[in-house]
Amino acid sequence: MSGPSDRERRDRDEEGLSSLAEGYRKAAPYLAASTQLVAAVGVFTFLGYRLDRWLHHEVPWLLMIGAAVGAVGGFISFFRTVLGAGKDK
Repeated sequence: MSGPSDRERRDRDEEGLSSLAEGYRKAAPYLAASTQLVAAVGVFTFLGYRLDRWLHHEVPWLLMIGAAVGAVGGFISFFRTVLGAGKDK
């Protein structure tokens, strides 16, 4: 199995980033936004769950409220990041 020739390697180095690295660079804001969304929902849901257990609630109202607050906050952060990423160019 042969690798790229010296000429191909030189041309790629002159371009700067490889196409894979360029793809990751372009996707980074979207990956961060989706991670923030998942983290917000997870953290607020967990806090609601722990509060429900601590307060001995039979119906997990605080879990549901925490999940809703996390989802709303996460989506706001997500859309700010995604819509703001297009303005940078």
